[in-house]
Amino acid sequence: MRSNYLKYIFPLFVLLAVTWIISCSGRPGKITEQNAGSGGIMDEETFASIIKMTFPAENTEFRLGEPVKVVLAKDNMGDPPDSILIFFDGKAVTSLGQGLWEYTIPPSFTASTGRKSLKVSAYKKGKARTTITRFMVILSDVAPGRNSYRVINTYPHDRDAFTQGLFYDNGLLYEGTGQETGSSLRETELTTGKVLRQLNLEPPLFGEGITLYNDRIYQVTWRSKVGFVYDKATFNQVNKIYYQSEGWGLTTIKDQIVMSDGTNVLYFIEPEMFTVISRLEVYDNEKKADQLNELEYINGEIWANIWMTDLIARIDPASGKIIAYIDLKGILKDPDTDTSVNVLNGIAYDKAGNRIFITGKNWPDLFEIKLIE
Repeated sequence: MRSNYLKYIFPLFVLLAVTWIISCSGRPGKITEQNAGSGGIMDEETFASIIKMTFPAENTEFRLGEPVKVVLAKDNMGDPPDSILIFFDGKAVTSLGQGLWEYTIPPSFTASTGRKSLKVSAYKKGKARTTITRFMVILSDVAPGRNSYRVINTYPHDRDAFTQGLFYDNGLLYEGTGQETGSSLRETELTTGKVLRQLNLEPPLFGEGITLYNDRIYQVTWRSKVGFVYDKATFNQVNKIYYQSEGWGLTTIKDQIVMSDGTNVLYFIEPEMFTVISRLEVYDNEKKADQLNELEYINGEIWANIWMTDLIARIDPASGKIIAYIDLKGILKDPDTDTSVNVLNGIAYDKAGNRIFITGKNWPDLFEIKLIE
């Protein structure tokens, strides 16, 4: 009987002893929400909140070039930090010592529009004890102008062309068209609208924007995340390109290609590998400019069709702010075209002749226009 008794009691005694040792030592300690995903096991003191941010609040709006005041306070739950690091839009701003609870981020950090992160990390004994991240919105510092237009010339345009991309080069128009079974790349004659060459995309690829870079034509597709590079002289495909977003509009600025994806974001891309170098969020003085579509670079500005509207946004490529909206309502006077469905889309620029051309999806006309300020 004794041996049986010990057989069952001894393991229980060992378990109780181990439990007592662990509980008295304070290990493994409490893992809070802050470190649950870190895989570390640390004591309770490490995770006590030691600061709080009293200003700015989440999604506070600022203007381009406006300083951002950051106000911090000691959290009553813990001791004050030894130092604080501040980051804005992923860039280190400053380091604060003890007792310094306010700092103004310089205007140089708000030089572009968009949603920006503000991160504050408080350190105690060399360890980050509290990190707070909030997002700010940088709006344009000016109200955009409103431009009207004057039609200089009207040219024929193929009604079967569901225009998704357009550019002008050396006397000819190049057009990218869309739809799952009708996508193409075309070379057309400006004055007659005659299609001189046409390369059809394989269904169900939905063709989108096109642009010219170093005698090569780049064409993206809508949702397939693949595009094509063609030799301009022959239309032979020389490369494929890949990207992570939807493909909408394209244009070229010096040694970079700019792509839209139907949001308010523009991607600046290195052409050879089609790698995103930077991105720009476009805003006016009140809101983001969503659904940016076909693009064209004109006199230092990016012009973008805003899908399902009669507007073209004139965008500053350095800051992301909208300089002006061009209102082209009523330019197509054709009773057989429903412009609420077959919308304005297509901008081309003749730099040598300083001529601007616009058209739309399945429109019978292409227009040369001048702006009225």
